Amino acid sequence: MDTIFALASAPGKAGVAVIRISGPLALQAGRDLAGTLPQIRVAGLRKLRDRAGNLLDHGLVFAFEKGHSFTDEDVVELHLHGSRAVVSAVLSELADMPGLRGAEAGEFTRRALENECLDLAQVEGLSDLIEAETEAQRIQAQRVFSGVLGDKVETWRSLLIRAAALLEATIDFADEDVPVDVGPEVSEILTRLLTDLRHEVDGVAVAERIRDGFEVAIVGRPNVGKSTLLNYLAGRDAAITSEIAGTTRDIVEVRMDLRGLPVTFLDTAGMRETSDAIEKIGVERTVARAEAADLRVFLVDSKGDDLGVNPRPDDIVVLAKSDTHEKSGVSGRTGDGVAELVDRVSAVLQERSALAGDAIRDRHRVAIGKSLGFIEEARLRLDTGQEFTELAAEELRCAIRALDSLVGRVDVENLLDEIFLRFCIGK
Repeated sequence: MDTIFALASAPGKAGVAVIRISGPLALQAGRDLAGTLPQIRVAGLRKLRDRAGNLLDHGLVFAFEKGHSFTDEDVVELHLHGSRAVVSAVLSELADMPGLRGAEAGEFTRRALENECLDLAQVEGLSDLIEAETEAQRIQAQRVFSGVLGDKVETWRSLLIRAAALLEATIDFADEDVPVDVGPEVSEILTRLLTDLRHEVDGVAVAERIRDGFEVAIVGRPNVGKSTLLNYLAGRDAAITSEIAGTTRDIVEVRMDLRGLPVTFLDTAGMRETSDAIEKIGVERTVARAEAADLRVFLVDSKGDDLGVNPRPDDIVVLAKSDTHEKSGVSGRTGDGVAELVDRVSAVLQERSALAGDAIRDRHRVAIGKSLGFIEEARLRLDTGQEFTELAAEELRCAIRALDSLVGRVDVENLLDEIFLRFCIGK
């Protein structure tokens, strides 16, 4: 296997830059640069020199032997001064060493997967952790990266193997008296699996929203204060405001961190009947986007409005422009009631977030859904009659293969390039 190297920290000028080397020639490459390596897994300050003996930099050097590194290979890390010139000089020196080459996107992590240091779900968790912008995203990604989904898959897989083995025993001894009726235990196992897998599938949609962000649409009639409220929430003039009704024609989006959750607020066109062709398109887009949003905030005037979009149970209806009347409500102009509105939005989304499982991607949902289907079919065959036991056992074997694809044991080669291309070069 090639020895690879790359800048593992962010490119550009920084206080410290980290260059990682992994593979069978990593330790030798470290010695060629530093003269000697420090004790394994202990940092040592070294002078790094090129082949001619010229000083490249002073830096900390770490060495990790095979079996005790991120990639499970010999690894050397160079912690250097983070100037572009230093990084360029050291990378150039490594590139000239025989047997070394620059790493491709995600190649260090791919080697960790191939060497069974990580499963595929952990790889995706690491990708999400690198991209995390909010506390909720960090916590969710950290859980998956730590292996909780893989642990669940192992539990489900063990139960499936146990159920399949029990059925196989009845097939192998079909002409003899089996001392124990395996039916009740198999039924209990399948009931537990169906419950666990359905719960996990139900939580995928919420987990995806935590990763990608919730959408909250601000809906109301023209000139009710939607854009002013959005600008107050954003802390800047994100949307144009005026006294002229129908100013907002298209949807304006503002993404923010709301109590640790990624949330995009949508300022929508005012809801009304109109003969203006462009405004009419804006209203149609508003209706479609509001229907698709995770939550809607309806701004209504003191008389109440019929907006043509029915609020769902969790939607929030609030009186607009509280600065112009004595009734309580919300005002984007003065900020009255905005904190309370944010608290209400946050409470609804936090409650939904609690329903998220550890499966966080559509790929996970599909794999678990396939396994569910096979288990349900196996149960149906067992309920039909004993003569279908062999077919039920085969359905359980298919369920196991579906779960194996979730963590990368089988049938994922076509996914790997797409997954790892999203990683930076040094990861």
